[in-house]
Amino acid sequence: MTRDPRYDILFEPIRIGPVTARNRFYQVPHCNGMGYRDASALAAMRGMKAEGGWAVVCTEMVEVHPMSDVAPYVELRNWDDQDIPTLARIAEKIHEHQSLAGLELCHSGYTAANLYSREAPMAPMAMNTSTYHFDPVHARAMDKQDIKDLRRIHRAAALRGKKAGYDLIYVYAGHGLGIFQQFLSRATNDRVDEYGGSLANRARLLREVIEDTKEAVGDSCAVPVRIAMSEFLGSDGLEPQEVEDAIAMMAELPDLWDLSLSAWPKDSQTSRFSEEGFQEPYIKGVKKLTTKPVVGVGRYTSPDAMVRVIRQGIMDMIGAARPSIADPYLPKKIEEGRVDDIRECIGCNICVTGDYTKTPLRCTQNPSMGEEWRKGWHPERIRAKASEARVLVIGAGPAGLEAGRALGQRGYHVTIADRAHEAGGRVARECRLPGLAAWGRVRDWRLLQIGKMANVDLYLDSDLNPDTALEFGADFIVCATGALWRRDGAGHHQHLPVAVDGAADVLTPDDLLSGRRPKAREAIVFDDDHYYMASVLAELLVKEGIKVTYVTPASIAAAYTVNTMEQKLIQRRLLELGVTIIAGEALSEVTGQGLITSCIYTGKERRHTAGSVVLVTSRKADDALYRELKERGAHATAIGDAWVPAAIAHAVYAGRRFAEEFDGKPRDILETPFRREMIALSVP
Repeated sequence: MTRDPRYDILFEPIRIGPVTARNRFYQVPHCNGMGYRDASALAAMRGMKAEGGWAVVCTEMVEVHPMSDVAPYVELRNWDDQDIPTLARIAEKIHEHQSLAGLELCHSGYTAANLYSREAPMAPMAMNTSTYHFDPVHARAMDKQDIKDLRRIHRAAALRGKKAGYDLIYVYAGHGLGIFQQFLSRATNDRVDEYGGSLANRARLLREVIEDTKEAVGDSCAVPVRIAMSEFLGSDGLEPQEVEDAIAMMAELPDLWDLSLSAWPKDSQTSRFSEEGFQEPYIKGVKKLTTKPVVGVGRYTSPDAMVRVIRQGIMDMIGAARPSIADPYLPKKIEEGRVDDIRECIGCNICVTGDYTKTPLRCTQNPSMGEEWRKGWHPERIRAKASEARVLVIGAGPAGLEAGRALGQRGYHVTIADRAHEAGGRVARECRLPGLAAWGRVRDWRLLQIGKMANVDLYLDSDLNPDTALEFGADFIVCATGALWRRDGAGHHQHLPVAVDGAADVLTPDDLLSGRRPKAREAIVFDDDHYYMASVLAELLVKEGIKVTYVTPASIAAAYTVNTMEQKLIQRRLLELGVTIIAGEALSEVTGQGLITSCIYTGKERRHTAGSVVLVTSRKADDALYRELKERGAHATAIGDAWVPAAIAHAVYAGRRFAEEFDGKPRDILETPFRREMIALSVP
């Protein structure tokens, strides 16, 4: 296939200072939960982006000194020469595919509590450190010598980056995480010297460090600046006009402007709360201020939208983090005329949870993400079949579709059967909930790929039992039959079932997803699951005219979504919808009149009255078919939620893993199932 000429503009080379990007696709810096701990895995992941056609591939934020230690988060480090080999390995992997490697240097200021290094944090002014853990640590106000030292620290880190082979060396003033933004913002700079007060003074350090970096490495390395266009604090912080004024002061100084929003949750909003291109209103004025290339983000997956923002003069290069995770080959697919094959980001932010939980990132759409080195998985390729085995996959949810797709790609003859009238399993139902429409891409992409395979058959309205499954005559049966929400109250806080009055109108998410609704016009949604489901169902019911009280043992609504950076948006939406939120209450009993709960701190009982109750607590594997097949001696396995309920990303991963390991050497449980980086002990 050939490229659609409408997209030719996306493949024009772009000059960035002393270097040239071969096209307009720019993987902006993004965290990944691997950092200095999993350097080889990180290098392979970045290299895969370059292989997929991203002309510029950047690291995450990289600590420049022990005084910028963001532990327990796992980022890259550029403290001294010991870090150069790790950094160089990443650059080398990017260069293997003729892409430019970018290094985002970062001193985090008051957002670095220095828990590992035990150095005293510093910031433009004396203030509390700001971390997810509310550490009892303060940052001291920097004096003039500190500012001089910071400039020396950044310059030395830039030189190490050049030595490690990087083509772009960043000056970072974005997301509230970079100290140069902290100097720029009135919210974090109350200084009365030449580094405080007026905008010119607050921008002074940023200007000086750009000049330092250009002088140190600018002969061969481009120097981009990543800057936050708004802090959403009104006149107390940075607003778009003031940032534009600052950019105008330094318009031609850096080699590229990389535009973002602050803080990170504002910059990487989920699809539940924002559309593709949501940042355009904040960044559209910058191009008229500078002749240098401008990069912006907005979760772009449509090549038509990409062309539009370039032709409209909003940006010169298409920045992406999450879309490059969901599909590292996005540029190549556009270039090769395979736009329909793009594995579009669904905007769920499961990738962000890697950074927040300090574990290798994962992706709902792309199960190979993070496994490129650890398991040797590739987003586009998979080994050929090793036999003529015929496989029956029972269940066309995310696990079953991915297993069938990947097995089909290997060359096996696969039959997928599902009792439902439509494919997609839980994804087909959940994508109809408020704000989750983009999640349907998990189903749609896999159905499209399966539809191209003559060796994969999909049958719906096919309710197989053990007899009919065995009569099918497959050599192997995969049970991807999903899971069911419990209606007995067992969940995270309360592991055992609670008493449930048989006369109570009790519903589960499965009931609501199937169309059933509360009998009463007032309902309690009890959340002991803590992810998105309870809050989405509360929103659904309110919009249908039902008064909702949301009760949870956690201290906040949808507590896990702190890790997807949408918890505050969720709680705000619930409050704006008139939902009453009651936190810190554990479930004791479901009565005909509502709930009896107990305070998780004092044990004091409380009654909540409502005509209907929605229990969102936990799920049980729907594994009866699998167990019966095993009892009959069938060659069968259960995968995804049918094996152990989890997030959609886990189910997709399980499908890929089964396809990767099918017909391989049986794994000894004593063997670690992936490669891991081993620490070389220093000489005593």
